[in-house]
Amino acid sequence: MRFPLSLTRSMTAYLLRKKLAGQQVFPLVLMLEPLHACNLSCTGCGRIREYADTMHRRLSLDQCLAAVAECDVPIVSVCGGEPLIYPEIEPLVACLVEQRKHVYLCTNGVLLEKKLRGFRPSSRLFINVHLDGMEATHDRMVEREGVFAAAVRGILDAKTAGFQVCTNTTVYRDTDMHEVAVLFDYLYELGVDGFMISPAFGYESVAASNPQGARQIFMTRAEVHEKFRTARTLLRRFRLTASPIYMEFLCGQRELECAAWANPTYNVRGWRGPCYLLGDAHYETYRELVGATDWRQLGPSGDSRCAHCLMHCGFEPAAVLTAHKGLRDVVRMAMWQMT
Repeated sequence: MRFPLSLTRSMTAYLLRKKLAGQQVFPLVLMLEPLHACNLSCTGCGRIREYADTMHRRLSLDQCLAAVAECDVPIVSVCGGEPLIYPEIEPLVACLVEQRKHVYLCTNGVLLEKKLRGFRPSSRLFINVHLDGMEATHDRMVEREGVFAAAVRGILDAKTAGFQVCTNTTVYRDTDMHEVAVLFDYLYELGVDGFMISPAFGYESVAASNPQGARQIFMTRAEVHEKFRTARTLLRRFRLTASPIYMEFLCGQRELECAAWANPTYNVRGWRGPCYLLGDAHYETYRELVGATDWRQLGPSGDSRCAHCLMHCGFEPAAVLTAHKGLRDVVRMAMWQMT
């Protein structure tokens, strides 16, 4: 199976409850950012620039757990910043697993070897390591030599210890999709369980600090379609965690409406709105975020900033929600999960 049975069962039951309750807007995955401090300065990262004035702040363990309780989602993505430098990361992950949440611990892998002993393997815990290419490419993107090698050592240690490991690859304008296929082949040999992939987004904070550089690395919508259509056959043999509906969207073969409300972000400033990518405001509660946001004004047809966004945080949940509306898509998603 592509995902653990417990995750599929939890998400299916959750969606059914929401449907029976008649809810149209609800969270699927909480993007929990305990801090924005990081040990890298990646070329395409907007967080380290946008939150420069709050890099010294972090959420308490109680604040993190309160946000999870308020959202009450089946999946929590612990991200940042670099969550492995969060002092309470071990008890946070342990508490979430005890609460029967499915946890994606997102890391650049630099500290994975060192911190791994603080965690216990579980079918509810995925360690998600960010890798944007083979060694030379990845180290260039994160602006430090040795990061790829450290991440690989961490992956090997994690697999040896019995952890589930997936990787997350961001696709930029100069990304060579043949190199991505080579990367996935290499990671498959290391025992990696799944591969996340998504096009980069042109963060305003990145563009403001380096307009020329932003134009060089971020793609237009048409360029994303072309790159993923070219790569679709190359990547078909891998255990991608991107759903077939989302992949069709990336290839320009299907339209989806952004469902940014389904992947809310909570960080040191509060509930980020309107989405993980655009930080126009922060709210005290998720309910306030939903009530204050006109979701119809988001997306390529509503907000010019969204014109070239095809990021998984808005459109993968849209794919999941769309799949439950038609029998053909239900069958496709079930077969995809089983392969």
